[in-house]
Amino acid sequence: MRDMACDRRGAMGLFAAAGAALAAPGARAKGVAQAANLLWYEQPAKEWTEALPIGNGRIGAMVFGGIAEERLQLNEDTLWAGGPYDPVNPAAKAALPEVRRLIFEGRFAEAETLANERLMATPLRQAAYQTVGSLEIALPGIDAAKVMGYRRSLDLDAALAETLFTLEGVTHRRRVIASPVDQVIAVELSASRRGSVSCRLAFTSPEKQWQVRAEGATLVLGGRNDPHGSIAGALRFEARLEVEARGGRVRAEGDALLVEGADAVVLRIAMATSYRRFDDVSGDPGAITARQIAAARKKGFEALAAATAAEHRRLFRRVTLDLGSTPAAALPTDRRIRESETSDDPALAALYFQYARYLLACSSRPGTQAANLQGIWNDKLSPPWGSKYTININTEMNYWPAHTTNLAECVEPLVQLVREIAVTGTKTARDMYGARGWVCHHNTDLWRATAPIDGAKYGLWPMGGAWLCTHLWEHYEYAPDRAYLESIWPILSGACLFFLDTLQVDPASGQLVTNPSLSPENDHGHGASLIFAPTMDSQILRDLFDQTIAAAGVLGRDKALVAEIAAARAKLPPMRVGRQGQLQEWPFDWDADAEDVHHRHVSHLYGLYPSRQIDPERTPELAAAAKRSLEIRGDKATGWATAWRINLWARLRDGDHAHAILKFLLGPERTYPNMFDAHPPFQIDGNFGGAAGIVEMLVQNQGERIDLLPALPRAWPEGRATGLRTRGGCALDLSWRNGRLEQLRLRGTVAGMREVRLGGKARRVRIVPGREVLLRAADFV
Repeated sequence: MRDMACDRRGAMGLFAAAGAALAAPGARAKGVAQAANLLWYEQPAKEWTEALPIGNGRIGAMVFGGIAEERLQLNEDTLWAGGPYDPVNPAAKAALPEVRRLIFEGRFAEAETLANERLMATPLRQAAYQTVGSLEIALPGIDAAKVMGYRRSLDLDAALAETLFTLEGVTHRRRVIASPVDQVIAVELSASRRGSVSCRLAFTSPEKQWQVRAEGATLVLGGRNDPHGSIAGALRFEARLEVEARGGRVRAEGDALLVEGADAVVLRIAMATSYRRFDDVSGDPGAITARQIAAARKKGFEALAAATAAEHRRLFRRVTLDLGSTPAAALPTDRRIRESETSDDPALAALYFQYARYLLACSSRPGTQAANLQGIWNDKLSPPWGSKYTININTEMNYWPAHTTNLAECVEPLVQLVREIAVTGTKTARDMYGARGWVCHHNTDLWRATAPIDGAKYGLWPMGGAWLCTHLWEHYEYAPDRAYLESIWPILSGACLFFLDTLQVDPASGQLVTNPSLSPENDHGHGASLIFAPTMDSQILRDLFDQTIAAAGVLGRDKALVAEIAAARAKLPPMRVGRQGQLQEWPFDWDADAEDVHHRHVSHLYGLYPSRQIDPERTPELAAAAKRSLEIRGDKATGWATAWRINLWARLRDGDHAHAILKFLLGPERTYPNMFDAHPPFQIDGNFGGAAGIVEMLVQNQGERIDLLPALPRAWPEGRATGLRTRGGCALDLSWRNGRLEQLRLRGTVAGMREVRLGGKARRVRIVPGREVLLRAADFV
């Protein structure tokens, strides 16, 4: 109890300060809200999208901040429906030639009908990510109507959620953290008067098979995951809660725990499933949670929180961003969001940027699963789109800001996901296409299913794995490491082998094209979505082929394969400009015929962003066509699609246009009160895509070239960013005033030359590890 006592003594001084602040809420609000990395509110969350997220990459919780009742909605990143399965349709390989023939003949509707009957996966949909359930904390004797000075907050820097309020002279405080060090969620309930903490603790779960047992000061929720269609649930899961009370007593009552008259209480929660790998569910969740609780028991809350903050800050504090501040920054976060489109609040954009970095650090760490459509936060058994890995844009977007905002470690779960789908995708390539290498279509899940799902008009797109390969290469570009490149070579070369075997000769042009495919997830207006050679496919293949050839050059690998890849690349269809001046989405000039000319996806603009195949300087005609496509599509779309548009306009060097879209993204139509992206409903990719867009407005980078302030909007006349990353192991700090560069500090871990550009002027600088390059605006005259 000695550590618990230290926690208590440290808390008393904080309670005194908190009480003074709560006595003057106006002054308190101004001081608290001006903290650059704080979300705060004057009322509890009523909806899930008002609750505040904590996470350690593997486990997480949504904290509601209730007064008489607190709720922690719980997630563990391997709790998905179903079990290991192979979804390849056994009829697919035999039917594939006929589908291809019908597409080349322009009989698209017939091809799509046949594809739905013979090519699509069984089951048709993939498994869904699920919630463990909730910990319900009832606080008897607290009358919410009498509470004064309520505040709840999320400290992005400390990774700590807090609830504070005063009732009849007693200040009550709750703090919640998710420790990546100790692998537990810890909750502290305390009060400024001894004996004032009483509560009832109970687990609930929406899973069909679950039970709770209470033993002494321990509460255990155990169960089995739900089936996925005809695939039985193969996972066992457990959530274990242990209560440590100072003063008072703890006792079991049925399937709940009661704490009565304590001075302070610490709750430690561990969660695990029996998942070990996509083909192994033999783990022991009970042993895992018992071990984690036993280890964490040695630390009081202050020690757990300090270790959590230190590990989180190791990542989070690498980057700072200051875009200026106005009086709007002193408002509660939900009010700032409501008023953002009509107010001047540049600090809200900076907060959104850092919130995205917080979310990535909390949902994707080495040894965890990759961030899914909702990161790790989901309160449903059947969430929107299964909360899966949608790899025709959404999963990729999750990781757009990882390297530029100095969170390279957070990419490791994505790299591991690709390693695993390369295994399952090898069987899909063989059994569905009769091809070498590996393939993954537009979705995957915990079980690493790679066959096409959701119906042909959405799922019969063979490019998902190829797009993810560009992230493997990007990971190497930002931190060149030969051993890592050796490890991903079989994945890159395997992806290429698949396309060398499956690209078809277009009878009309003689070019090598994908068939069947589609432009995600758009209907071209000629009876179907299926087509051959949609523009995005060739763009992705150019990147895949170029990057694989570059990797072979570094490694000295496989000259014969490189020659074959280069020959295929030369036969890919070029990008084309259509009659509206737009970049064509399909091999025919059909953009005006599309079912939805304002479609959320802008897949054919992949070549502009995230790729660099289209550039205003190098390819001005294509850049103009991309701009025209954006004008036709419009600025307002779903959350993630709005975020993509920010990046695209930034690449076109139009900072004011990019900023106008960012204002919409930050507004109440596309951002929930807790700052989660509103697709709607919630998808986390918009948060990550928005952060990436902010970087693109400040710094752009390709190879050795670094562009400074390429799309700086007039709304940010002064600012400063530190710790941003560029390819080749460089980090930079930059500041600007009156819209002009003030200074740049550039550091690198890889020696070599860099070309730094500002407003059309360029400077060549030499990077020497351990030395800093300092440049000012006068250096670019």
